Amino acid sequence: MDSLKPVARPRLYETVARQIVTWMSDNEVRPGDRLPPERELAVKLGVSRATISQALVAMEVVGAISVRHGDGAIVTSLSADVKLVEAIREHAQRLPDILDARDALESKLAALAAERRTEADMAAIDAALDFMLSELDAGERGVDGDERFHAAVTQAAHSQLLAKLMGEISGLIRETRVESLGQPGRPRESMIQHRTVAEAIRAGDPALAAAAMHSHLSAIRKGRALGEG
Repeated sequence: MDSLKPVARPRLYETVARQIVTWMSDNEVRPGDRLPPERELAVKLGVSRATISQALVAMEVVGAISVRHGDGAIVTSLSADVKLVEAIREHAQRLPDILDARDALESKLAALAAERRTEADMAAIDAALDFMLSELDAGERGVDGDERFHAAVTQAAHSQLLAKLMGEISGLIRETRVESLGQPGRPRESMIQHRTVAEAIRAGDPALAAAAMHSHLSAIRKGRALGEG
């Protein structure tokens, strides 16, 4: 009996993702092809658009599709449905650890940035915020701008070792970024939180900067939990 383990119950979006991949295989979909619109998928599968969106985000995280503004979901690679769902499940299981690591590293980086930032560093942080805003205004999710912002904060901390650690988990961090910014309303909320972090760094207040970054990353964790409900 010791060898028996609880059976993992698949989340609804995992089942939906598998259905989509099966449809892709049955219809000989190839990389570069476009998936049907979310509204159509929701009707065909009998689920909400929110569930479809969550399934597509999960597929994007593991590299099966790319979601582009104005183009919809574009297939980037093909994989057996079992392998895809396994990859999605593995991502879901490791995400809490990734967020813990981000919180520990980036809260400290924000505090150091408040102490050590130069005018050039602040200019880079402001430029990243402007770039993310331009993405959001264009209807994008702001993934590149988000990445630029966190990279600018890391640079402003002037800690080679912490920057190296961030670089080593950059791929894992991108998973959290894509998933978080794929949630409805999240990009604008993230933008506001980024500005709060930036202002604390500008003010030279390490404690406030660390608290602002921690709050930002806690919101990512909370949003993910709500998305799985």
